[in-house]
Amino acid sequence: MKSKTILMINPWIYDFAAYDFWNKPLGLLIIAAILRRKGHHVTVIDCLSPLTGPGFPGGSPKRTGLGTGRFLKTHIPKPDYFHAFPRKFSRYGMPPVIFRKVLSSMPQPDLVLVGSMMTYWYPGAFEAIRQVKRFFPATPVALGGNYVTLCREHAALSGADILVEGPGESALPHLCRETLGRDLDFLPGLEEYDAYPYPAFDLLPWNDQIPILTSRGCPFNCTYCASRILNPRFIRRNPYRVAEEIDFWYNQHGILNFSFYDDALLIRPEEMFIPLAKELIKRDLPCRFHCPNGLHLKEVTGKIAKLLYRAGFQTIRFGFETSDARRQLETGGKVKNNELERAVAHLREAGYRNRDIGVYLLCGLPNQTAGEVRRSIDYVSATGGRPIIAEYSPIPGTALWEEAVAVSPFALEKEPLYHNNTLLPCRSEKLNYSAYRSLKTLTRQRSQEG
Repeated sequence: MKSKTILMINPWIYDFAAYDFWNKPLGLLIIAAILRRKGHHVTVIDCLSPLTGPGFPGGSPKRTGLGTGRFLKTHIPKPDYFHAFPRKFSRYGMPPVIFRKVLSSMPQPDLVLVGSMMTYWYPGAFEAIRQVKRFFPATPVALGGNYVTLCREHAALSGADILVEGPGESALPHLCRETLGRDLDFLPGLEEYDAYPYPAFDLLPWNDQIPILTSRGCPFNCTYCASRILNPRFIRRNPYRVAEEIDFWYNQHGILNFSFYDDALLIRPEEMFIPLAKELIKRDLPCRFHCPNGLHLKEVTGKIAKLLYRAGFQTIRFGFETSDARRQLETGGKVKNNELERAVAHLREAGYRNRDIGVYLLCGLPNQTAGEVRRSIDYVSATGGRPIIAEYSPIPGTALWEEAVAVSPFALEKEPLYHNNTLLPCRSEKLNYSAYRSLKTLTRQRSQEG
C-alpha cells in the first residue's frame, strides 16, 4: 500500500519572555520516528528553529556552546487580556512569511500533526492551524500535547479536526486508522519504550543538543506539578540502552550536549542513574549533560555527587521550592531542609562550585508571602547553593488548581493565557509584582556573591 505523507509542526511561542533552555519538540519527533519506521513520509516544520531560512535579514539568534540560546523574537501587539500589564509581548520563532513559504512549496500532506506545550502558549498552535487550513483545507489536522491534555475544552476552539489527549504514541493506531485509512500494525506499548526508534532529530534543520528521556512520569505527586496527569505511570528505560543512544548521537552526529528531560532521574538510583553514569564514564565520551527540569535532592549522596561530576553533568538544577517546613509538607513532602544542606555539601566535595548548584524556588504559590520566598533565597545561599526563582504557573487538574482559582485576580478557568507565570497569576498583597521584582534582584545578588 502506498505510503502517506505527514506534516508535523512545532509552533511558535507567544509570550512576554522566552529563551531556548535545551528546547526540542521531543514528543513530535518520537511520533515522527514511529511513523517513518512504518513507511510513511514525514516532514517537520520547527517554528522555533534558530535557522531563519534564506533571505531573512535578521540573521540567526545568538547561541551558546551548550545547546542553549535565543529564539528569533518579534514584538507583536499584546492580547486584550494583557492590555494593563507593563511588558512587551512577542512572537518567538521563524517569521510567518517563511512558514507560509514552506507550506506553499510542499505537496498536500495526508495528515498534519501540531504539537503544544504550555497551556498559555496556545496562540502559536492556533496560528499554525489557521495557516495550514489556508493552504491545505482538505487535510485533517490533529492537535496534541500538554495544552490539549490539560485544557481540552479550550483546545476545541483551535480549529483542529482532531484533539489528541495524553501520550501521542498511545493515540497513533486510532489516529492513523481514522485519518489515513490504515493500521500501524504492531506498536510497542509505552512500557516498552526501548523498542521505539530514536527520535527523528535528523528531520530538524538544527541540532546543537539532543534531549534524552530515561523515564516517563514521576513517583511523587507534588501539588503544583502535572507530571502525574500527563504520564500517569512511572516507566523507566534500560540504563544501558540510554547510554547506547547517547553514544549513537555522539559518534554518528557529533552531538556534545545532552539535556535530560526526566522528572525523576535520580529516584531509586541503583535502577537508573548509577548504572547509567558508570556506563558513561566507561565509554569516556567528551559530552556535557544538562538537567534543566530539576533533580531530586533527597537522593544526592557522596557517591551520587561524584558520579554526576565524573560522568560530565555540567548543568545541575534541583527542585527545592521552599525552605518553609509547613509548605514542604503541604506540597508533597519531596524534600526537607537538612537534605538540601547534605546534598550541597556532597556536591561541593565532588568538585562543583557554588554557582554550579542551581536550586529552584517557587515564587507566587497561592497565599505565599514575599517573606517566605526571601527566607528561602537566604537559606539556599547560606547552604552554598545558587537560588533560582521559578515563577508558579497554575495548572488545571493539579491539587493546587482549585486554590489557585480561588485566590487569583485572573479568570484562570476561562482563559489559559492567564496561566502565564510572568503575570504572577496568584499574586496578592502578600506578594505583589513589586515585591517579586525585589526578590528577583535579591536572587541575582546572592548568585553573584556565590
